[in-house]
Amino acid sequence: MARHLITSALPYINGIKHLGNLVGSQLPADLYARYLRARGHEVMFICATDEHGTPAELAAAKTGEAVADYCARMHAEQKTLADGFGLSFDHYGRSSSDRNRTLTQHFAGRLADQGYIREVSEKQVYSHADGRFLPDRYIEGTCPNCGYDKARGDQCENCTKQLDPTDLINPRSAISGSTDLEVRETKHLYLRQSALKGEIADWIDGKKDWPILTTSIARKWLTDGDGLRDRGITRDLDWGVPVKRGDAEWPGMEGKVFYVWFDAPIEYIAATAEWADAAGGDDAAWRRWWRLDEGADDVTYTQFMGKDNVPFHTLSFPATLIGSGEPWKMVDYIKSFNYLTYAGGQFSTSQGRGVFMDHALQILPADYWRWWLLSHAPESGDSEFTWENFQQSVNKDLADVLGNFVSRITKFCRAKFGEAVPESGDYGPEEQVLITNLTTRIRAYEANMEAMEVRKAASELRAIWVLGNEYLQSAAPWSVFKTDPDRAAMQVRMGLNLIRLYGVLSVPFIPFAAQSTLQAMNATDADWPGDVAQALQALPAGHAFSVPEVLFAKITDENSAEWEQRFSGVRA
Repeated sequence: MARHLITSALPYINGIKHLGNLVGSQLPADLYARYLRARGHEVMFICATDEHGTPAELAAAKTGEAVADYCARMHAEQKTLADGFGLSFDHYGRSSSDRNRTLTQHFAGRLADQGYIREVSEKQVYSHADGRFLPDRYIEGTCPNCGYDKARGDQCENCTKQLDPTDLINPRSAISGSTDLEVRETKHLYLRQSALKGEIADWIDGKKDWPILTTSIARKWLTDGDGLRDRGITRDLDWGVPVKRGDAEWPGMEGKVFYVWFDAPIEYIAATAEWADAAGGDDAAWRRWWRLDEGADDVTYTQFMGKDNVPFHTLSFPATLIGSGEPWKMVDYIKSFNYLTYAGGQFSTSQGRGVFMDHALQILPADYWRWWLLSHAPESGDSEFTWENFQQSVNKDLADVLGNFVSRITKFCRAKFGEAVPESGDYGPEEQVLITNLTTRIRAYEANMEAMEVRKAASELRAIWVLGNEYLQSAAPWSVFKTDPDRAAMQVRMGLNLIRLYGVLSVPFIPFAAQSTLQAMNATDADWPGDVAQALQALPAGHAFSVPEVLFAKITDENSAEWEQRFSGVRA
């Protein structure tokens, strides 16, 4: 049994996330965590809400809530939606936690002790209309590198170039739109990333198995322009982790907080500590996942994220860990994703364009969405959601292939043999061929899951379902029953065992339907199939089962048209 630490990028607190956010990190991370657990490995799957920074303050101001109250409410809402989608986190934490505050201040102190923090008097943009300094991401303008006219002051989302606000052409406040901006002097702490460039570059170069998307973005940031630059890690804000050096005050930094991108990744560690606290454990319980000197040397650490988060996870967070001089567990593999677009354009929170997690669960069960998103995961390039494709995939894959197979076998058995596995002879040549083909497909499915090739794994799982349908069509027990009831009973026994097998294999992708199937088969304790032939003997003669409800109802043309119209414009 191996030990696996899995983290998915932290969703920001300001609102409900859309399907593109979901498939970019949390959902594939859950797929992998569920698979590893099913194979018997020890898994720690961590996520949290990212709660600091200006967007949280602005979102709270719009609702009239104190920012702490707003974040607490939105954390609860996001956790409820995560549960609704079956995201099996071991802990879903909060970056505003006491644990994260303590750890962030600890890391800042360690970095300072190691000589990797410097104080900088700098020019920062002040907005007269807003009456405040503007954080980098709340200054917009034209990117000097690619000409994108909505680049932020910290990074251009279009070309991913790292920016400073003063780099922008025609800057404006993203809060008020005002161009009445003034550059004022203020003092901040900078993380000396440039001093760690060699160590970070060597570390990245050693990751030969990382996706090209991950390494290409990381190397671009290392070499683009002047290369890896020092990065400001403090801001003039009220909401965030107060700037302290460990437990001590930091002279000259009074009233400032740490930059959200400094404290947010540290929450991966803090959330694991929150898990230990909730479980009644001591610090050793979480440190065995994160400290190489306390048991984490045998942990495999995998991160899941969208491509826009890659620079901070390949450069800035590693700089924090390396620069601390302490033996922290570094990530082993970063699975990054491209973007999911919506019907030829972008999802829009402000316009309500596209499907958001809350509305998705209102119109269809989670497994419909899980299956489509994972089987169309934006791995090698961007993927596009269209209602036509969604309808087609759900109807063909889930309803016609898997759902139809389960329904036909269980209903036929109930009608001819009752609700128990019938007595029968041994499997024949046709069944042995099926077992051979299934074994090949299942081993390929496992290989793709272990390699985190999400779309390929989905394709193999569908092919496994198809093998059962092809067998059923060829065997035709409803016809055989008329002349050879014993052989028909054997075929039905194979079919019922296939349903059990499909339930086990499908849990990572469609956990709710898979568990429902296993419950109907009276087999909720089913293990992952090592020997496929043995697994297809697991339900013996006389084993009781029940006919499940329809696993997947088809999406009608009327449904599709209605939803396409509903999610095309401004949300009510």
